[in-house]
Amino acid sequence: MKNISITLFFSIITTVLFSQNSWIRVNQIGYLENDIKVAVFISKSDVTQKSFELVDYSTNEIVYKGTKVRNTGKTWGFDSSARLDFTEFTKPGKYFVRINNIQSVPFRIGDDIYADASEIPLKYMRQQRCGYNPFLKDSCHVHDGITVGDPKGERNGLYYNTIGGWHDASDYLQYVATTANAVYQMLFAYSKYPDTFGDYYDANGDEGANGIPDILDEAKWGLDWLVKMNPDSDTYFNQLADDRDHIGFTIPSEQMADYGWGPGKERAIYFVSPEPQGLFNYKNRSTGMASTLGKYSSSFSLGAEILAEYYPEFSELLKQKSLDAYNNGAANPGVSQTAPGGAPYFYEEDNWVDDMELAASELFKATGENKYLTDAINYGRKEPVTPWMGADSARHYQWYPFINMGHYQIAAQDTDKKASSEFIRNMKSGIQRVMDRAEGNAFMNGIPFIWCSNNLTLAFITQCRLYNELTGDDTYLEIETAMRDWLLGCNPWGTSMIVGYPENGDYPVDTHSAFTKLKGYPITGGIVDGPIYSSIFGSLKGIYLANDDQYAEFQSDHVVYHDDFADYSTNEPTMDGTACMTYYFGYLASHAKKKD
Repeated sequence: MKNISITLFFSIITTVLFSQNSWIRVNQIGYLENDIKVAVFISKSDVTQKSFELVDYSTNEIVYKGTKVRNTGKTWGFDSSARLDFTEFTKPGKYFVRINNIQSVPFRIGDDIYADASEIPLKYMRQQRCGYNPFLKDSCHVHDGITVGDPKGERNGLYYNTIGGWHDASDYLQYVATTANAVYQMLFAYSKYPDTFGDYYDANGDEGANGIPDILDEAKWGLDWLVKMNPDSDTYFNQLADDRDHIGFTIPSEQMADYGWGPGKERAIYFVSPEPQGLFNYKNRSTGMASTLGKYSSSFSLGAEILAEYYPEFSELLKQKSLDAYNNGAANPGVSQTAPGGAPYFYEEDNWVDDMELAASELFKATGENKYLTDAINYGRKEPVTPWMGADSARHYQWYPFINMGHYQIAAQDTDKKASSEFIRNMKSGIQRVMDRAEGNAFMNGIPFIWCSNNLTLAFITQCRLYNELTGDDTYLEIETAMRDWLLGCNPWGTSMIVGYPENGDYPVDTHSAFTKLKGYPITGGIVDGPIYSSIFGSLKGIYLANDDQYAEFQSDHVVYHDDFADYSTNEPTMDGTACMTYYFGYLASHAKKKD
C-alpha cells in the first residue's frame, strides 16, 4: 500500500511538471472536414508520445483516440516534439486535443468554418489607404509629391499628383513593387474564386454596396495610384517617400514629415532608375528597370481583363499601359531597387526575369500572340526556381515577389503542352526544396526565418495549392496544410499571425502600428512580419522590447517572435503580405460556398 502511494505521488508530481513544460498547438480556426489534420506536441522535457485524445468541447467526451503519432525529437528550444494526426476524424463540431491533462485550445472541424475568411484581409487593406482613408473618415498625404532621383537629370523638383494607394506598413512609405504585387494578388484571387468575395463597401471604402465586389474596389484603388505613378510612357516612378517618414508613431492624417518643402507637405517621388539611388548615407544596387516595369505590366494586364465589365474606358487605358511598360522593361533589363534614406534598409530585390515572365504571360492571355508566350518561357527558364526556396537565408525582399506567378500562368496555358509540363516541374521543384529543408521538423516548416517570413509562408502555401490544382498530386497537401496551420496558431508561440483572427483567439495585439499604439484602433486582418532568426533580431538597428516578453518560454536561440510594438521586425503588419492572403482565403471560403 505504501509503495502504491509513493508511485501515485510521483505520478502526480510528474504529471504536474509535465503539464507546466508541455503544450499542444493547433490551428485555432480549425480544419476542413477532409483536411489533413495534425496537432503538434512540444515539451521542455525529453518524452515520447504514443497516443492522444480528441475531446468534444461541449460534452467533454472522448470522440477519438489517436495513435498516429510521429515523434520528431528536439525542435527549436524544446527537448521533444510530436505530430499528432487525426485526419481520419471528419465529424463537424468543436473539439480540443488532449494528452494526460495537457490540452490544446478549442477549434472547429467543418467546411463552413472559413466562410468569412475572404473578407478578413480586405479590412486591413482599406485601413491602409492613403489619400482618403475610410477607416479614419479623413484624408492624409494630400500634397504628394515632388520628384527626385531622375536618372536623366531633367525632371527633378517637379510636382506630380501621386495621392492615393496604400501605405506599405506602419511608416506610410509607398512602393510600386509591393503595390503592383498586391493588386495582382487580389485580382488573381478574384479570378479564381469570384463567388467568395462580397459587396459591402463602395469604391471609397465606405460602408454600402456599389454593385462591385469589394476586392475589385480595393484592387482598383491600387491601380488608380499605379496609373498616377506612370503618367506617360516615358515616366515611371518607383517609390513615394523614404525613411524621413520615420519620425515616430503618428496617425497618417496627422503626420508632419518634412522633406524640405514644409512639415506635412509634399513627399519625395523617386523615379524607376537603372542606376544606384539614395539621397543620403546609403545607396541601393539598381541595375535596370525591368523588375518594376514588369510588375506594372502584369498588374495592368490583369486589371484590364477583370475590370473591363465595370470600367471599360479605364480597362483600355490599362491595356496600353501594360504594353508600354512591358516594352520598356524588355529594353531595360535588370532590377530597380527601392531607395534607402538615412538608414541602410531597403528592398534588396535581385531578380527581375520573374517579373517579365509574368508580364509576358499576361500579355499572351490578353492578346493571344504567341510571341509573348515565347518571351515568358524564355524569361522563366532563366530562373526555374525562386531562389529563396530551399535556402537558409536571403536579404530583405531579395527574391520578390516571393512566388513566381508566371510559372503558374505558363503551366496553366494549353497552347504549348511541353512548356506546361516543364513549368509544372519547376513549381514542384521549388516546393520539394522547401519540403526537404523541413525534414524532421515538428511543424514541417522549411521557410527561412528572414524578415517577413510570413510573406514567404503565404507564397509557399499558394504555390502548393496551385500545384495541386494543376496536377491533382496530393504529395504536398500535408505541408501546405501545416503552413496554413502555422499562420493560425500551430507554431511554438501558439498565436495566430493575423490580427483579430480568430476573433476570440490568441493573435497579435501589441503590433508595430500607430493605429494600435496611439488610439487603440483594431487593425483586423493585417498579417504581421512573423518569426525571425534570433541572429537577425539581435543585429537590427533601433529594435527593442518595450514590455515583458509574454512568449519568453517559447523563444530559442534559433528563432523568435514578439507581440511587442517595439519589435518592427516580427510584429509589424504589411500591406502586400495581407493582400497575398486573398487567394488562399478565397479558396478556404469556397468550401462554405459549395454547401450553400
